[in-house]
Amino acid sequence: LGRLYWQKTYGGQDAFECLVRTILSQNTSDVASQPAHDALIARYGSASDGADASANRTARSANDGLANADLAAALADADREELADTIRSAGLYNRKAEVLVTVAERIVEEYGGDEAFDAFVRERDPAEVRSALLDLDGVGPKTADCVLLFAGGRTGVFPVDTHVHRIYRRLGVAPPEADHEAVRAVLERDVPAEKCGFGHTASIQFGREYCKARKPVCLDGLDECPLSDRCDRVGVDPETGEVVDPAGTVSDD
Repeated sequence: LGRLYWQKTYGGQDAFECLVRTILSQNTSDVASQPAHDALIARYGSASDGADASANRTARSANDGLANADLAAALADADREELADTIRSAGLYNRKAEVLVTVAERIVEEYGGDEAFDAFVRERDPAEVRSALLDLDGVGPKTADCVLLFAGGRTGVFPVDTHVHRIYRRLGVAPPEADHEAVRAVLERDVPAEKCGFGHTASIQFGREYCKARKPVCLDGLDECPLSDRCDRVGVDPETGEVVDPAGTVSDD
């Protein structure tokens, strides 16, 4: 994977905005969630585009069109119907609007705003941060781990999305019946801590380009896949073209 894909920067994103972005991306593609994120930021905040969190807050403060430089406070006070309409392109927009407002209210109540929340994510023990994130309504393991990785810059964190879950069971790295948390445990145990972030992003790209849910490229010949010599092809039969989820159900990813 290192020969296929570039190493990205991990850490430095504003923690609350990272949380918002990841919630918007749940159960949808980047193509759908990115416009929703852009529209939300245009109405309620100022995008960081990966910039340092403090610079992002300064940019929000400098935006004359905003009454509130704190994105968490802005979303906590947002009208849910208006917010839902703003993020409509992300799908499940009513539920996501409800989650965003509820999460923002918790962040404001417990941390005072996004600046203190950002410091919490960056400075406290990762296990404590993960537990606090998982306690938020609508935040699951993948979302929590993405915040730890992309905002906190924590090594040893390997978020598991549908691509990662599929690939490492198919490869035989994790047991065929492993759930998301079991796959995460195997990867975070066996992958060097400093390579976990790259492993996550590279695996997503690999899943999109090669190890697809319904038609992995190995069906067109083993030479088509750069990892074919390392793969057990669990649930994939290149001879018959049959593809079955390793856990025993047909993948609908």
